[in-house]
Amino acid sequence: MAEVNTRGASIDMSGKVALVTGAASGIGKASALMFAQAGAQVLACDRNPEVSALAQEGRIEAFQMDAGAEADVIAALDRAEEVFGGIDVIFANAGITGGVRDASDHTPEIWAEVLRVNLIGPALLIQHGGPRIAARGGGAIIATASVAGMRANAGPVAYSASKAGVINLVQNAAYAMAGTGVRVNAICPGLVETEMTRPIYDYARATGAEGMLGARTPIQRGADPSEIASVALFLASPMASFVTGQAVPACGGLSASHPFGPRPDPAEAAKVIAEYRAKVGSGG
Repeated sequence: MAEVNTRGASIDMSGKVALVTGAASGIGKASALMFAQAGAQVLACDRNPEVSALAQEGRIEAFQMDAGAEADVIAALDRAEEVFGGIDVIFANAGITGGVRDASDHTPEIWAEVLRVNLIGPALLIQHGGPRIAARGGGAIIATASVAGMRANAGPVAYSASKAGVINLVQNAAYAMAGTGVRVNAICPGLVETEMTRPIYDYARATGAEGMLGARTPIQRGADPSEIASVALFLASPMASFVTGQAVPACGGLSASHPFGPRPDPAEAAKVIAEYRAKVGSGG
């Protein structure tokens, strides 16, 4: 893995307040920390209670919430205003895969839950947070989409459809917020090592194929979460003052082609992953 700058380069977010969802791990955690390192005050939100580990007095406030529930979204926005006096940036990053791969595995319940968290969640933050940011004189809303929302074969069907919806959502929201000073964009990550993609990484390591992860992209590796956080920080900052309504790929070049290849049998993959985790956990 290439060495990654986690200090936010020269971007200065002093005096800004940011709300980040899905902040207990992965891209959200890296973003909350990077925003804070750049000078922002951050409300780090997640339904996982482990988000409390990010708390830094005066800099990061942890808040447990369900990113797809309207009451929780409003409560999080209220908390940001209560603790930090307002809100300037929203990073709607929380997301789930639904835990399925094949289209035949997608039940109506899985579809509903994936869309609730991945698409309705960002929509609620835009609806309820956008006017609050505008009232402060403008700022930025960023949502995590995916290269899976741009083309086929990069993720489960419901997940991919939800991320395509996020791309269209930010395009429409950018026009809806025109004249308010609020910019709305999406990030489209490729393969990133997070809790969400842990099975992919565990399977590759268990089968000796770790070196193949990201091999079909020009950069030939997966990303570190901080590399996606850097894009979020840029989009949140004045450096992106002329960028709105865009879906910005941060994918190592994957979206230029989306090469397609055979996937392992899900049952066999689950067996290999379980054996690998048992071996690693036992120190073998």
